[in-house]
Amino acid sequence: MREAILSEVMLSLCGDVMTGRGIDQILPFPGDPEIREPYVKSATRYVELAEAANGPIAAPVPFPYIWGDALAALEAARPDARIVNLETSITTSRDLWPKGINYRMNPANVPCLTAAGIDCCCLANNHVLDYGYAGLAETTETLRRARIGFAGAGEDEAAARAPAIVEIANRGKVSGRVIVFSLGSVTSGIPRLWAAAPGRPGVNLVRDLSIDTADMIATQAEACRRPGDVTVVSIHWGMNWGYRIAEDERSFAHRLIESGAVDVIHGHSSHHPKAIEVYDGKLILYGCGDFIDDYEGIVGQEDYRDDLVLLYLAALDSETGKLARLRLVPFQIKNFRLNRPSAADAAWLRQMLDREGRLFGTRVAAGQAGTMDLSWR
Repeated sequence: MREAILSEVMLSLCGDVMTGRGIDQILPFPGDPEIREPYVKSATRYVELAEAANGPIAAPVPFPYIWGDALAALEAARPDARIVNLETSITTSRDLWPKGINYRMNPANVPCLTAAGIDCCCLANNHVLDYGYAGLAETTETLRRARIGFAGAGEDEAAARAPAIVEIANRGKVSGRVIVFSLGSVTSGIPRLWAAAPGRPGVNLVRDLSIDTADMIATQAEACRRPGDVTVVSIHWGMNWGYRIAEDERSFAHRLIESGAVDVIHGHSSHHPKAIEVYDGKLILYGCGDFIDDYEGIVGQEDYRDDLVLLYLAALDSETGKLARLRLVPFQIKNFRLNRPSAADAAWLRQMLDREGRLFGTRVAAGQAGTMDLSWR
């Protein structure tokens, strides 16, 4: 936390952190590897695929291992809030939801999240209930015990809709807050049956991406805000592959920003980064891409380079919530670890973001020490 006079709030944002399945198997306390996918019956198979692609992984690895070079980037940036989309259940439950692909991490491996100082896990996604209501209950209880905030899922509708609140300390006193709402759309593959309801556990699943729904979210956000707060709406939406931004996604994000109650849209679900927009001075990340996953060695969709991932470091004006600057730090997943990429790979990622952002008035240029900087009009 910062000790200087607080004029900016620094957020660390990334996309899907998928610490289940193969990642869980290399951590100090691997859970039961049984899975019931059409062609794979053990999570250890994903470790084998990664090793076949890039060499052996010296499992068990220490908890910080999976974050690799991202830990130094986080330490240098000293963000006030570190926010991820946690796309796995944390449970020993065997109550597998019959959906084809299921993720779980042994609760004993939760130090892999605290190792990176994660402040808030967004849970409104299509994997948090992979092992049923018991799995969800164990997930939220494990995060509570680890003192990691979460939003987007809970024991009933009220709990699922409630935001996480990260307090910002300045000179030893609370001087501001980051409020994080987590919500999901069926467009990302979340089953409608997972929607939380009065008296029923589940996720904060919005009925659609209409203006009325955006206004409902904005009203909720406005009711929570205090002067100096920064509000993030984290949304799991859209397809896994493709750069197209759906018109209803853009209008939904714009409406939330126009409300004055929301400062950042943190979108995710796509396995690769998508375009960035700055609308009325506020940051919209339409798709952050994966950040940690076990897809290494899986063939298909290579054109999207899902091995290349981004850490988004957003500095916001603490009074207005407007974006002051956005630095992007690229990494490459190799041996289930985040590594700084080659210059050529970083250039590919920068050029893609620059190309996709032109429609939205944003450009991406090379920054210092292999980073990238966003400019906008």
